[in-house]
Amino acid sequence: MECPKCLSDNANTRKFCYECGAKLLRICLQCGSENLPRDKFCGECGQKLTPLFEPPRQERSLDEKIVKIQRYLPKGLTEKIMPQSDKIEGERKQITVMFCDMAGFTYLSDTLGPEEAYSIMDQVYEILIHKVHDYEGTVDEMTGEGIMALFGAPMTVEQLPRRQPIR
Repeated sequence: MECPKCLSDNANTRKFCYECGAKLLRICLQCGSENLPRDKFCGECGQKLTPLFEPPRQERSLDEKIVKIQRYLPKGLTEKIMPQSDKIEGERKQITVMFCDMAGFTYLSDTLGPEEAYSIMDQVYEILIHKVHDYEGTVDEMTGEGIMALFGAPMTVEQLPRRQPIR
């Protein structure tokens, strides 16, 4: 879940943002009860909950985007991107996008509990992120159960279509 105040990604079970401390609970419009962000119906009165308020997204600068994904980028890639940042922004080119989603994540989470499931997913993320970086890709987005990776962005990868698939 994205914090409406600072836009940090938080687990759906959190009540407060880990980064800025903002309250992440959903308030029922019918009875005023607080509900967890993942709840679809009020735990007090059963009323269907409306989605959390999402402020309009502001377009982030390239520097802000780099800072946000810095922990997922290998140092060598960051050093390649920074000198070319003025050329990269607004550039159009063909890239490869890979979506990786864990089948059975909901069942796993329900069976093991959210803490154990996310502990396992942290290990899976580490493997996936290293594999993406091995092929000079960039992890663009992480969800509770998968990733989206880009190959050929932000940096061009030579002969990208001829590369061997990730195994």
